[in-house]
Amino acid sequence: MQLFYNPNIDPQTESFSFDKEESKHIIKVLRKKDGDILFVTNGLGYIFECEITLASDNKCTVKINAVEKKETPKFHLHLAVAPTKMNDRYEWFLEKATEIGIQEITPIICDRSERKVINKERFDKIILSALKQCNEAYLPKLNEAVSFKEFINQKNTGKLLIAHCEETDKKTLKSVLKANEDITLLIGPEGDFSVKEIALALDNNYVPVSLGNTRLRTETAALVACHSVVFFNEE
Repeated sequence: MQLFYNPNIDPQTESFSFDKEESKHIIKVLRKKDGDILFVTNGLGYIFECEITLASDNKCTVKINAVEKKETPKFHLHLAVAPTKMNDRYEWFLEKATEIGIQEITPIICDRSERKVINKERFDKIILSALKQCNEAYLPKLNEAVSFKEFINQKNTGKLLIAHCEETDKKTLKSVLKANEDITLLIGPEGDFSVKEIALALDNNYVPVSLGNTRLRTETAALVACHSVVFFNEE
């Protein structure tokens, strides 16, 4: 199944048209024609089975024949991850985390961050591409980049965790997980969180956790955490 995306449709929609760029791809590249079936998601859990009624490369129009609602995730995983020095490493994390099943991502700018600016538009495109590639129906939310302090002062939901490399008392991630529980987890930059940041997190009820016995790069740590939480919640 090849999946397309349109955020503006819902179960009450009867027909709609793709924009010019998507229409050209459908008609010119994929060579679809009147009567062909397409599958579309709005990123909110719905898969729409659509039939082409006007095979125009300027305005491909479809009618919706059937709607399927995918099961809503029983937990919400929010990873706050410091941007990596090399953009392609963070982009790899975004792509793979989307495939695995993350719900929300916030880039956090830390004391030791080497990269303090992100290209959110590009990151959004990578997430959307991964969603369509793996036929998922729930589009992860990518928030604007914020400072570590700003993030800590937000009202974040569920169990609050911070993964750091300091030699202090830490629990394993596995030991603190509970089925169907929302998780907010902080992952620091290449140089790790500063001592000041760790103390601030602990003062705000974040629990320090370990992701294993080896020292992981930022994007690896984030992906390990993502997979661990999703795997733990599988029935």
